[in-house]
Amino acid sequence: MLESAPDGILLVDKPQGISSHRVVSIARRRLGLKKVGHAGTLDPMATGLLLVGAGPSTRLLTHLVGLGKTYTATIRLGVSTDSDDADGMPTAALGTASADVSDAAVEVAVAAQRGEISQVPSTVSAIKVDGRRAYDLARRGEEVVLKSRTVTVSRFDVTSRNERVVSVNGAEVTVVDLDVVVTCSCGTYVRALARDVGAALGTGAHLTALRRTEVGPFDVEDAIDLEDESVDVRAALARPVDVARTLFPAVPLDAAAAKDLADGKRVAADHPDTDGPVAAVATEGDRLVGLVSVRRGLLRVITNFPTANALPSTTGGANA
Repeated sequence: MLESAPDGILLVDKPQGISSHRVVSIARRRLGLKKVGHAGTLDPMATGLLLVGAGPSTRLLTHLVGLGKTYTATIRLGVSTDSDDADGMPTAALGTASADVSDAAVEVAVAAQRGEISQVPSTVSAIKVDGRRAYDLARRGEEVVLKSRTVTVSRFDVTSRNERVVSVNGAEVTVVDLDVVVTCSCGTYVRALARDVGAALGTGAHLTALRRTEVGPFDVEDAIDLEDESVDVRAALARPVDVARTLFPAVPLDAAAAKDLADGKRVAADHPDTDGPVAAVATEGDRLVGLVSVRRGLLRVITNFPTANALPSTTGGANA
């Protein structure tokens, strides 16, 4: 018996301690499919929403990477690390006992990181410098100088705070943990926000927790635990047409027009001119044919989406 090859977008709740690459490896095994990718890396320390594409839907990932994101996080004032998070080694433990970390002072430091800002990414990051990852250079003791980038932080709010005493390299240090919510553009490093808030307060800071709760319109509440073998991963795949319609306006195509567009021809459509993307949807079968732009009433393909090939079903199903 033939069944469709897996094709769609998975909303995965990534656990702490594994890389985004490891999530992709698990998805490949669970789906019995090699063509799997993800949109927007989460550090091993971080948890939360990771969008994973399977089969032809990996072509959608390019259009998902740039979506805005929302995080909950905990910033520890008083201790700095070389990675700006808890996975790094402490580089300074100034504490907060002798600094002004009042609510008012914290708000001033946080407010400076809202809006359109120029941010230098964390040194221990996946950004490439002369073809090599910054984290590889940093771990080898080489000097890493990253260029600042313009990012937008539309929300950065402190939701609670807690003062505590922690041990750093055998010494007790008073710190303040700030629970925060951040909504930001693609490319923003929440670790760098923590670092810069700590620098402004004169205490140093790093992240002790980070959880991605939203990517664009997608919510972690709808995500699956990929490591739970009882979860039907195939059934959890969101259809590419549904994902595209969630993100973009759509234009319907009859069977003939859908075939012409899939063959690379320009197809007429009643839709305002736009650079797109617009989802071109075949009414027959309710299938995503492609993402298009519109010029003078003609659709022009940005990305096409071939139908997943049929493949033989295997004993044990997709979750074997």
